[in-house]
Amino acid sequence: MKRVLLLSTVHPSADPRIVYKIAPALARHYQVFCALPEAQKHVAANPVTMVRLPHFKTLLLRILFCHPVVFWKFLRVRPDLVHIFVPELLPLAFIFSLLGSSVIYEVQENLYKKFSIKRYNNAALYRQLFHFFDHAARRRFYCIFTEQAYLQEYINLNYAFALIRNYASIPFIDAHAGNNRIENGSVRFFYSGVISIERSFDVLVAALAKLKTQYPDFRVHLFGPIRVEKKELQRLPGFDDVQNNLIFYGYTDQKKALSHASGCVAGIALLKPVADYPDSYTTKLFEYMALKLPVITSDFVIYKEIVDKSGCGFCISPYDADALFHSLRLLTENPALRSEMADNGRKSVEINYNWISEEKSLISFYKEILKSRAPVEF
Repeated sequence: MKRVLLLSTVHPSADPRIVYKIAPALARHYQVFCALPEAQKHVAANPVTMVRLPHFKTLLLRILFCHPVVFWKFLRVRPDLVHIFVPELLPLAFIFSLLGSSVIYEVQENLYKKFSIKRYNNAALYRQLFHFFDHAARRRFYCIFTEQAYLQEYINLNYAFALIRNYASIPFIDAHAGNNRIENGSVRFFYSGVISIERSFDVLVAALAKLKTQYPDFRVHLFGPIRVEKKELQRLPGFDDVQNNLIFYGYTDQKKALSHASGCVAGIALLKPVADYPDSYTTKLFEYMALKLPVITSDFVIYKEIVDKSGCGFCISPYDADALFHSLRLLTENPALRSEMADNGRKSVEINYNWISEEKSLISFYKEILKSRAPVEF
């Protein structure tokens, strides 16, 4: 059986796309090894083999201490194909290619736009190196893109590519979500993703401060890393008023986070029009819809095409706290509207935005790459 190595030095050990979607899909056809920082054996179901890598936040430390470990793991696994999920691994990927492995380079964000909002690992030297290796990779590797818009940047590719969107895995969500019933008198909201000003956390706080005057005991379950400095957080207008209503869990395995969506009024996924956000779907949009949560998201054109067509929530300005407040209040006070939007969203995901179609494309792409390939020998 041919061997596949899924590799990232950045993604968490329970990354939903890599560990809960891609790895199990491939494991039905190949021998799959999944190498991630601080990977745990129990995270992925058999027969995926989890490979533990050291974890470092800064790129320089990863290059010095993690990348040598990556190379050693590669030599031990001897994969026919290596699927990398971060561009910092491109230099190693060229070595993997020279040693006989096929390489898939997955592009999950447009870094040419994203560098403008990155707060670390953003030195000029890193940008130059990324530009060099990224362009070299277009001539040498197969590519997977998670968004159609990225193809506007990645042109003149020498090898085949595939578009594999990060749609919701309905069986996974159903297996780990609760019954989604709203208890009498309970007002709860759900937020999953990075917590930052670019993702309208300041607007959310301002809207919640207004909501508290009418629903003083509401709760917001927030799952994701906080990318707001503590001093900046304390200075946000309204934060002092609502901080006791906010429950911060930090980054949490999705298996655990999903259960807290049960009984929530809405899922919030606001992003400001910076970097590549207006061109990229937030994965949370599809997950909220699958969870039967009405969604409140940004009024980007690509979002409105889904939300307005499906009738599953509201698309508002990511700068408008009043609009967010009115949307939260309307859903809180109208269970019939909330139920209708919830059902519409779930139906839309089942028909159009689920992982089943993407998984088929993924397997087809892998088979095309590996069909005529002999196992790698060292």
